[in-house]
Amino acid sequence: VQLVESGGGLVQPGGSLRLSCAASGITFSSYDMSWYRQAPGKERELVAAITSAGGNPYYADSVKGRFTISRDNGKNTVYLQMNSLKPEDTAVYYCKARRRAREYWGQGTQVTVSS
Repeated sequence: VQLVESGGGLVQPGGSLRLSCAASGITFSSYDMSWYRQAPGKERELVAAITSAGGNPYYADSVKGRFTISRDNGKNTVYLQMNSLKPEDTAVYYCKARRRAREYWGQGTQVTVSS
């Protein structure tokens, strides 16, 4: 099983990034997917989640209205569109696949929001 995140980088405040997480080795369409982030010195937190069928998106209050999670089951990929980025969004972003008791994590991609 592999989850590979991409799309991170350095962006100025107010800018946008789109993260991707490509999955292999699992029946992607059967897994709920989520994005987490971990800033230096802080615990990992849930940012957004989406069900296996693509419904019922969840967003943390801190990103609601700015981030959008989506998935393409044909491409085995989940996305996180991040707009109006703030310095406090700086973190390593991880994707997670979960189905019943099984869960898998990606290696993370760094997002830095700074002028």
